Amino acid sequence: MTTVLESLNSGLQRAFSANAEVYLLGEDVLDPYGGAFKVTRGLSTAFPNRVLTTPVSEAGVAGVAAGMALRGLRPVVEIMFGDFITLIADQLINHLAKFRWMYNEQVRVPLVIRTPMGGRRGYGPTHSQTLEKLFLGVPGLSVLAPTSLGDPDQLLSDAILSTDDPVLFIENKLLYLLPIYEPSSNSEFTLQFLPDHTGGYNSPAYHVALRESPAPSLTICTYGYMAELACQAISKLAYEHEVFADLVVPTRLAPLEISPLLDALRRTRRLLALEEGTLSLGWGAEILARCIETPGLNLEAARRLAAKENPVPASSELEASAFPQVDQIVAICLEIAHSR
Repeated sequence: MTTVLESLNSGLQRAFSANAEVYLLGEDVLDPYGGAFKVTRGLSTAFPNRVLTTPVSEAGVAGVAAGMALRGLRPVVEIMFGDFITLIADQLINHLAKFRWMYNEQVRVPLVIRTPMGGRRGYGPTHSQTLEKLFLGVPGLSVLAPTSLGDPDQLLSDAILSTDDPVLFIENKLLYLLPIYEPSSNSEFTLQFLPDHTGGYNSPAYHVALRESPAPSLTICTYGYMAELACQAISKLAYEHEVFADLVVPTRLAPLEISPLLDALRRTRRLLALEEGTLSLGWGAEILARCIETPGLNLEAARRLAAKENPVPASSELEASAFPQVDQIVAICLEIAHSR
């Protein structure tokens, strides 16, 4: 059984082995520590000259990596906690994402910035946020989010080796220890792989449904760890309420490829957009807007569910109340399914 953490580590190992121009920069990434969440463990032992431990200066690390990328290397930056990507906003928004256009296609910036994101671990208000929505509308920047339903190894190694533009790679902390889902004849769910090569590298979406269930009456769209909670909610809806839902899980959040979701909604016409970030002006709002603007789709119901709009509490009980939970997902799905 392979965990998401092990898969991501394998993706890094694969990229390093495939291309000698791949480097890793970050705080505390050297063995035996191997990073705060151990995703980089073993890399500095296997590739000692290409794993660089850095001072605690996220903006400085991003700037150095930008220069490396402009000179033809393929750096990977680890930001220890996703909350700290605010410290690289200037480098990422005003420089990295713009260089290709500013210099008339004469340069490329093949840089991947990895960071663990999200809460539910009691780390408090400055180490538990879900901030990727701050970067989703930046031209020239791709935002990817692995899931336990897919292949984080492939998603990460493809981003490192195949893209020539900056990528923000979001890894929800609670994904790390989840096993990679392996569908079989005994699995509760069916899993359909929906390829998307429009980003210049493989960034698929996944369609999930209960095995041998009736046609779904609503569709949930989410990403990252929230897909795990959505699957639990789909089971409860079916077995406790006889309401059937399917699930679409994109791995590329920006630029947004909406067609896999639209295909599902043409069957159900009812949508829940689910995310761990806060509600206002978030990813879910963009999902709903794109769907509502699609000619001929004619949604019958569309809702959003997201985190409360306050700093993340350190108390476990208060933290749990701040984020969407399975029972909340079930309740709002029932409202969507029964709306007229």
